[in-house]
Amino acid sequence: MIDFKLKIAEKLESIVNINKDELKSYIEVPKDTKNGDYSFPCFKLAKELKKAPQMIANEIKEKMNIEDMGIEKVEVVGGFLNFFVDKQLLAKEVLNEVANKNEYGKSKIGNGKNIVIDYSAPNIAKPFHIGHLRSTVIGGSLSNIYKFLGYNVTGVNHLGDYGTQFGKLIEGYKLWGAEYDIDKNPIDELTKIYVRINNLCKEDESVLEACRENFKKLEDGDPYCVELWKRFKEVSLKEFQKVYDLLGSKFESWNGEAFYSDKMPEVIELLEKSGKLVESQGAKIVDLTDDGIDTPCIIIKSNGSSTYATRDLAAILYRARTYDFEKALYVTSYEQVLHFKQVFATAKYLGLDEKYLKGLKHVPFGMVLLPTGKMSTREGNIVKLGDLLNEAIERAEKIIEQKNPGLEDKKETAKKVGVGAVIFNDLSNNRVKDEVFDWDTILNFQGETGPYIQYTYVRIKSVLEKAGGVPDIKDVNVTKLNDRYSQEILKLIYNFEDILVAVTEKEEPSILSRYLIDLAKAYSGFYNENKIMVEDKELQNARVYLSYATAKVLKEGTTLLGMEMPNKM
Repeated sequence: MIDFKLKIAEKLESIVNINKDELKSYIEVPKDTKNGDYSFPCFKLAKELKKAPQMIANEIKEKMNIEDMGIEKVEVVGGFLNFFVDKQLLAKEVLNEVANKNEYGKSKIGNGKNIVIDYSAPNIAKPFHIGHLRSTVIGGSLSNIYKFLGYNVTGVNHLGDYGTQFGKLIEGYKLWGAEYDIDKNPIDELTKIYVRINNLCKEDESVLEACRENFKKLEDGDPYCVELWKRFKEVSLKEFQKVYDLLGSKFESWNGEAFYSDKMPEVIELLEKSGKLVESQGAKIVDLTDDGIDTPCIIIKSNGSSTYATRDLAAILYRARTYDFEKALYVTSYEQVLHFKQVFATAKYLGLDEKYLKGLKHVPFGMVLLPTGKMSTREGNIVKLGDLLNEAIERAEKIIEQKNPGLEDKKETAKKVGVGAVIFNDLSNNRVKDEVFDWDTILNFQGETGPYIQYTYVRIKSVLEKAGGVPDIKDVNVTKLNDRYSQEILKLIYNFEDILVAVTEKEEPSILSRYLIDLAKAYSGFYNENKIMVEDKELQNARVYLSYATAKVLKEGTTLLGMEMPNKM
């Protein structure tokens, strides 16, 4: 397709003698379509050209020949140059691209570049609760989008399968294992043990010390501790897979913390060689005050056991060598901001190439809170993700039963709608915002929700059915799509790939979610204002094809978010 921004930038370059890539980065899409399809803020040139922005805008307009640009007109408003795209050319470009490309918006801009995304990462032997939902769906959508743009993506489920909590579980199992049937109901029973041992640790320091000692034994390969740990992990993964199947989540690697247990000695050796590893109160730490971080990075605890940081540093080394990454993203809560600052600062002393250090990026997100406050497995106040998803499906089925009792495949449709509602709700707001979990909000089937987008898609499928299918692109007269409702849709569809690129630049899936809402709303306006089944066959073909293009992009976009589209609702 024609890159209108590039065309404008190239024309500007010939007039002001500034690099077109820099100029292109300044071009904006105005919120109000009265100000054109693209806008160039001339105040960006004021300092260099030593003139007032409005004067610059007027001078550029006078020198600009727009005949070969696909631009209808240029207007000066204040210090802005506003460009209006040729409506018929836009329609032709968009609809031909839709017709000729199976996966509209797909590109190869990431070819040859490797991305590692560390996400989901539930803790073994603990419930998969709604706090894990955010990491799972944010990381999953980023993985989908990067792949769609041609990147080679490795999605890593960095399981929490190591650490002091296993020392606690082992101690709890030693004390009370006979009272719990972990084969019948593994996660619930292990959670009860975990909550109980935590309470005992608060009361008795010697019990906590025994738990720490258990983890040290686990690291040292004690047969009893290792056997119990393997059992806890096996039963946990079977339970987790049920949730992943509902969400459609897939990973290229399941290497958790334990995978790096034999790789940590090299980290310690490299840090010692760098001269940065020092003793402090019996522990081994890296002082990061030179990096502006007051809290040191603890590498070895005073009892000789490793830390999250040690394992994360081993993972960075392994991932750099194995995947040769352009970016390594860590999708975790913003509570871990300090942890990753410490780890990334310490990684400088591992002798890694600067390319890998630059590629390390924490992608933080806000917490999922209960109305009563923060969730905690230790305190036992959690909402299990499996329960939430099943409840969403049940509620969706009840709504379908009320609105369309004769619908075939009600259960399958309810699954797509219920799970889609949960995923979209999570991805519809900026990821760094805290989210208070509320059943009514999550499962609201009105307004700017996943089900609203799905309903728009189903409505379009019905339109295509009534029209007898999608007309051949050769039979589409683009001059019939000059009205503002059609043009709004065409502009949105044209921008789809740019939206996906913006997601990867900010690691922000909500950019795509908001776009899909805008597209669904634009189609609703088009549908309400423009009759589609009309006597004018050319007009009908054009409107039906535009409907088809909209459905195609809605489906592509929701699939990238991790949702499924029903054909009927």
